[in-house]
Amino acid sequence: MLTEQQAQAEAAPRFTHKQVLEILAGLMLAMLTSMISTSVVGTALPTIVGTLGGQDQLAWVASATLLTMTASTPLWGKLSDLYGRKLMFQAALLVFLLSSVAAGFSQDMGQLIAARAVQGIGAGGLAALPQIILGDVVEPRERGRYSGYIGAVFGVSTVAGPLLGGFIVDNMSWRWTFWICVPLAVIAFVVIQKVLKLPLMRRDTKVDWWGATFITGGTTALMLLLSLGGKEFGWNSAWTYGLGALSLALFGLAVVAERRAADPILPPRLFRNHTFMLSSIASLLVGASMFGALMFLPQYLQIVKGMSPTGSGLMTLPMVLGLLVSSILVGRSVSRTGRWKVFPVAGMLLVAVGLFLLSRLHVDSSLLVVALDIAVLGVGLGASMQILILAAQNAVTRADLASTTSGVTFFRSLGGAVGVAAFGAILTNRLSAELVSLAKAAHLPLTGGATPSLGSPDAIRHLPAPVLEVILEAFTRAIHMVFLVGVPIAVLAALASLLLREVPLRSAQTAPATPADPTAPPAPAD
Repeated sequence: MLTEQQAQAEAAPRFTHKQVLEILAGLMLAMLTSMISTSVVGTALPTIVGTLGGQDQLAWVASATLLTMTASTPLWGKLSDLYGRKLMFQAALLVFLLSSVAAGFSQDMGQLIAARAVQGIGAGGLAALPQIILGDVVEPRERGRYSGYIGAVFGVSTVAGPLLGGFIVDNMSWRWTFWICVPLAVIAFVVIQKVLKLPLMRRDTKVDWWGATFITGGTTALMLLLSLGGKEFGWNSAWTYGLGALSLALFGLAVVAERRAADPILPPRLFRNHTFMLSSIASLLVGASMFGALMFLPQYLQIVKGMSPTGSGLMTLPMVLGLLVSSILVGRSVSRTGRWKVFPVAGMLLVAVGLFLLSRLHVDSSLLVVALDIAVLGVGLGASMQILILAAQNAVTRADLASTTSGVTFFRSLGGAVGVAAFGAILTNRLSAELVSLAKAAHLPLTGGATPSLGSPDAIRHLPAPVLEVILEAFTRAIHMVFLVGVPIAVLAALASLLLREVPLRSAQTAPATPADPTAPPAPAD
């Protein structure tokens, strides 16, 4: 017989379609706040770096946020079990709001990176908790169409952010790229307070602080290695081996801590779940390919094509439309048919095709070709991201819903952090080598170091014609390598999705009791 706590964890609260839409509206507004802030900064980043300096720290402006978001995501899920989904969601929104204000007042790259790191802590909650809350209020079979709307938020923010960022950079101070989200966050907080009415299901759980410490430490060491390797120290150096060993040791300690914890952040039993493991692997690869591509595409458009920040923002519209349409259509199809496996497989293959096409761009490539290439990328991402989370949620009990959702989101964020750092290192190192090679061939007095500082896109366009030609060609060759490296990563994500077992989506939350109950029937086979 189920204990009261187990029954409470497995019981599904019932909501009408209208109530679900009201809750979803609040979640989407908060997510829009977080995602717009990220995409706004992506468009304005070349100008920010040109103003504050620190070209060699460019990747850290994004990586700091992804690092702390990655490390904090599993912890938000566990805290929501302890203190309630709504309270934690509002806390995440408040942290994000205050750090955004601080980022706008930054006077140098160090302050900006620190503020972005705190911003990532709030973003971690805003990344995981909407999916957890949606899992609380909607059954898996119906969750597909609502997940499609969440995917659409990603698409809208992706186009709205660059456009807004471009307008701000062209007409205002870049600092408003951080402050612009403040009124949106306040509105989101008020809306959530009004519409999000979830029953508080208190669980006898404790926060796994040791696990959180080791996971955070291992991720930080890995990020330091990827971001500084090849620039501050050589790849074949004591620093490289030391940070690599430290990362492995901390992740090993995290495994030990999770096995011994009474209520671990990432329960070891989840890693024995076939669907959770493959969904996590695929999500990690999706994050690496997606964030690696999206972070550096605006630089190609602004530096090589000479577009304004607003223009480069407009160029993301084809990708967003593809993502928007595919995420909604795929979500509705999943809810109607219950079949989901084909979508992440086909979607990641399309992502691979899109990245390969982007790797073929040249200095004189037409904007129509660029638009078609990124549209393919958007369709693939829209068909993949939300379905992987849905598949993992469907394979576990309600008691493990928060850990599963935050776990898959954690691996996607980890992939994004690793992707941005690795691709940033590839771009910087490749650019340095190409600048030296091309300048020598053209007999120009242009030298490149490990991290060449080129200034803002506008400053680059005012360089003498021979120097400008060398820089544009060097940057184009460097960006080729970034996109090309993403192709096999996307293919691996498609293979991981192909290995998933297509477990039918449940039309009701009839999950079994937790394994701790010796009288409970066995869980259905995954």
